[in-house]
Amino acid sequence: MSDQMEEWHFPAGYDQSYLPDPDSPYWFPHRETMDPAERDAAVLVRLQEVLRYAYTTSPFYRRKYDAIGLDVGDVTTWEAFEQVPVVTKQELRESQENAPPFGDYVCVDDAELHHIHGTSGTTGTPTAFAMGRRDWEVIADNHARILWGMGVRPGDTVFVSALFSLYLGSWGAMSGAERLRCKVFPYGAGASGMTARAVQWLARTRPRAFYSTPSYALRLAEVAEQEKIDPREFGIDVMFFSGEPGASVPTVRKAIADAFGARVVDCGTMAEMTPFMSASATAGSPDGMLLWQDIVWHEVCDPGTFRTVPYGDEGTPVYTHLERTSQPMIRLASNDLTRWELGTNGCGRTYPRLPAGVYGRIDDMIHIRGENVYPTEIDNVLRSIEGYAGEHRVVVTRTGSMDEIVVRAEAAPGHAAAFETEAARGLHRVVGLRVGVEVVAPDTFERSEHKARRVLDDREHVQRP
Repeated sequence: MSDQMEEWHFPAGYDQSYLPDPDSPYWFPHRETMDPAERDAAVLVRLQEVLRYAYTTSPFYRRKYDAIGLDVGDVTTWEAFEQVPVVTKQELRESQENAPPFGDYVCVDDAELHHIHGTSGTTGTPTAFAMGRRDWEVIADNHARILWGMGVRPGDTVFVSALFSLYLGSWGAMSGAERLRCKVFPYGAGASGMTARAVQWLARTRPRAFYSTPSYALRLAEVAEQEKIDPREFGIDVMFFSGEPGASVPTVRKAIADAFGARVVDCGTMAEMTPFMSASATAGSPDGMLLWQDIVWHEVCDPGTFRTVPYGDEGTPVYTHLERTSQPMIRLASNDLTRWELGTNGCGRTYPRLPAGVYGRIDDMIHIRGENVYPTEIDNVLRSIEGYAGEHRVVVTRTGSMDEIVVRAEAAPGHAAAFETEAARGLHRVVGLRVGVEVVAPDTFERSEHKARRVLDDREHVQRP
């Protein structure tokens, strides 16, 4: 079966001159529409190749597997693969601290490294990403393939409005669009005044496609309104997003789609895996995300056991590279939360999907009075209420032994009283406990030029009894 899959080999290397038939909705028609069980069987063989490669070339994996007596040659079934231990971000940080700068899980010679990126280190020691030249070409090819699935075509203008710095998503969007033979405007974002100028450039260039974080798109729409420009005049057809939950949250999707008159496409995985998009929707299946299982192997697992949960259940995504040679990740634990299902996709592709996208992180989930509260649930409630003015903050405090949650939300003039009542009622219904609501004036809170940070948990600063 694997010999029928287009350009299916390891190490990967794609024909850089290839483009599909312009009338085809698929980049690789057979790989994308084949029986899932047949594709999974080919992936299992690939995983055996990846395991042998990593064990042979990486002290990190050799040490990790030898410590538990794992013989990679014995991993011949899916049950055996689920016994392979997960990799955590903490392990990667420790490896890079002990073998700087890239850790001892780099599997290629230093001369082959081509792109270096990294995390900001805001939640720990920064992590460096070292990608080989071949890997970067493969990433670009995969991203071009997924952009094709969104409906983007050669010659289209793609406006990339995310940070060109440590943040990897913008670089992935640019490289994929370039491989697709698009006209790419790497505008960036983040500096003071950049958003107002972005409005001017969007009106001038009228791109077919646009990439940013969901928070930035909402900010862009606000600034366009301030500049007396209707964002629909930009003529954008498809807007694709990553970097934070939001593009699969119904009210956020609707707010963006209504503002710009565009299709909204959610994308994601982790920077350690690929800049983004190995989980991504398509033009024919715009909601949630498809899991492109022949690019990155996705599992949704019980966060305690890291065993795969049945389709329909919630768990944490665990990712494995199928093509990476420079810093391969094998069962990387994401700490995110999602739910997956396998069924019919409108686009005809036979991949599993995340119907609600990746809707939060385990460490972002608010545990309060016996309930688990997701920030995206609060966002969804507030944006569905008339008079919401665009921003809010969630403040969690502890008084004595009692935890309290208060939502401070902007409301438009003349809507404050009704908004407060509706917000309290809606949050109680969705969250399952009483939530305090404080209405504040529009523009009280700073707008995000990249990723939004809306939760403040003051319990971390209270001395426990």
